[in-house]
Formats: sequence, structure tokens, C-alpha cells
Amino acid sequence: MKFTDSPVIELAVRHGVLSLQQDNGSMHVGTSVWPCSLVLVKFAERWAPPLPPNTPNPYSDLLDFRSKRAVELGTGCGVAGMGLYLLGLTDIVLTDIAPVMPALKRNLKINKPVLGKNLKHSILYWNNLDQIRALNPPFDFVIATDVVYIEESVGLLLSAMEALLADNGVVLLGYQLRSPEAHKLFWELCEEMFVIDKVPHDHLHPEYAYEETDVYVLRKKKKQ
Repeated sequence: MKFTDSPVIELAVRHGVLSLQQDNGSMHVGTSVWPCSLVLVKFAERWAPPLPPNTPNPYSDLLDFRSKRAVELGTGCGVAGMGLYLLGLTDIVLTDIAPVMPALKRNLKINKPVLGKNLKHSILYWNNLDQIRALNPPFDFVIATDVVYIEESVGLLLSAMEALLADNGVVLLGYQLRSPEAHKLFWELCEEMFVIDKVPHDHLHPEYAYEETDVYVLRKKKKQ
């Protein structure tokens, strides 16, 4: 289910408000805003430094975005990438397939006054090793939300994550079950490659803690 059928969605992030145009009539799912991107951004907003003094923060290290590099896979309308940029992730490149680029560029242009710059973006097909290398990995963060819905693409997605992520980096994954077959294969393969931590639901932003949506933190398994 899409988050809303409204053509424009607004998302407040710290001191800014992102305005996101979506096209639900498009042939490409990447031109719609899906819930996981909003959930991930608002989770990060809740815990990303700086917080008020003496606030207990179990994510103070994880979500300290200062001086970190990131890449977003399947960025779509750019919600997660733009939101995390506003939370301090200043070196980020947003990626998706070519047909989604017009919608992404439109949203980046609309939100340039809030962002203060044009964020980097690049065409990326997960099976294209030249495009992966051109992004100049490794990255401290790989961002992905609502990207597990086609069984045939699961292996390519995880291979791209592994190739792009630094050995001590983390994947921030916004997740919702879209396809039982893709779901089963993704988590089977994921357990072989990553250490998986699920964010407790009560740690999500209270206004963006949808029952069916979760946030996961993935780290590369140490090589034996």
C-alpha cells in the first residue's frame, strides 16, 4: 500500500520541511513515496545527534553522520537521502534506475531551497559492476527503504550492498513485507552475509511507527 494518494507529501525534518511530489500513475514504483522511507527518516531524526543534554541515546554512535559517506539504493523520490542529509549526512549520493531519474531530479530541484544544494545522484543498476565501481566505494552507510519486492532482484541487491559497504559500515534498511517469496529469500541470504539487528518498535518515532514497517541495521559479518 502506498503511503498516500496525495500528489504532494510534506515531511518535517528538524528545522526544514521536505515537499515530495509523487506520481502514483507511473509505471515505475520508484515515482511513489512509500512508508519505509518516512519511517527511517523519522527514526533517525529522533536519535541523531545533537539531542538535548543528558538525553539517553542508544544510537549516538550509529547515527552520528558527521564526516561519513553514504549511498542510497533505490532512492525513488529521494525521501530518505534528503531527510538524512538534513540530519547531518552531507556526503551522500542517491541512486536508482534510469526511468526514475526524472522524478528524483524534480524533487531535488523542488527541495533545493531546504537542502541548500543539489545532492549528488547517479543511475545504478544493481547488476552493473562498472556503475558500482564508479560510485567510488566503500561507504560508511548504505541506505535502502522498500527495496525488497521482486524475488529475482534480491541477490543483486545484497551483492550491491556488500560491494558498496565498508567493512565497518552499516546498512540502514527500512523494511516492509511486499512479496513472501522475496521476503524469504532476502532474509535467508542476508543472514549469510550480515549481522542483523532489528530496531525495537518503541524506538521508532511515535508518529511514524507503522505496525507493518520496521527498521533494521545490517553489518558485514567478520571474515574468518
